[in-house]
Amino acid sequence: QSGKLSFFKGVDDMKLIALPAFSDNYLWLWQQDQQAVVVDPGDAAPVLQALAKEGLQLAAILVTHHHTDHTGGVRELHLATGAQVYGPAREEVPAPFTPVMQGDALELLGQTVQVLDVPGHTAGHVAYFLPNTQQAPVLFCGDTLFSGGCGRIFEGTPAQMLVSLDLLASLPANTQVCCAHEYTLSNLRFALAVEPSNTDLQTYTAQCQQRRAEGVPTLPARLCTELQINPFLRARHPHVRHAVAQHAGLSATEQTDDVAVFAALREWKNNFK
Repeated sequence: QSGKLSFFKGVDDMKLIALPAFSDNYLWLWQQDQQAVVVDPGDAAPVLQALAKEGLQLAAILVTHHHTDHTGGVRELHLATGAQVYGPAREEVPAPFTPVMQGDALELLGQTVQVLDVPGHTAGHVAYFLPNTQQAPVLFCGDTLFSGGCGRIFEGTPAQMLVSLDLLASLPANTQVCCAHEYTLSNLRFALAVEPSNTDLQTYTAQCQQRRAEGVPTLPARLCTELQINPFLRARHPHVRHAVAQHAGLSATEQTDDVAVFAALREWKNNFK
């Protein structure tokens, strides 16, 4: 994997960089001129290297949730750069940080950043949405939404996660989805088990396999694609509903219950080999 990957550069000169960390994390660095914002820096080292290499000043650190692989580098980066830290109001984030929640809007590097509450993976998980970027809106969704999948439900409930995914699904179709992990190929294997006849899914899987073979990230994903291929965004689709009912042996009543179907789908993925 390359340590620096620029995905788009619009007229407003905004650049998105995915910094690989650990075995499969991406620390998203968003650059505007000579300033940058980093999202979920689980490790400070690759961020500090990128800042030094590009001559960038770190303006802010955005945290989506409290897990260590998303927060482990926050304190070191704050001390090294003085960057202001923003994180979910309902979770423990390395101090000092500014708590944010649904309805808050930040102005960073000339962009409006809207905060969305997306509990499920953790109890207070937030996402950050940039509606006005030049090329396409940008979503930093942490571990709530993955390409072809969604996060495990550790602290929230299936009902909460379904509401959170519904919120993200309602964003503009051209939104660039910046997930925090390269889980795409394993997610797509499961998605194909759920919807083997989904031709959009077959095509997308081939594209992603090609990208990984070239050592290129599958991310950012496009929301319009996720709506066509991601079983967790398609849990109400008749094909997905039927597959889940067959696999989990759902009763007729459960088959018409959105949360029951979603919970069974997530449980199927938890145990999928």
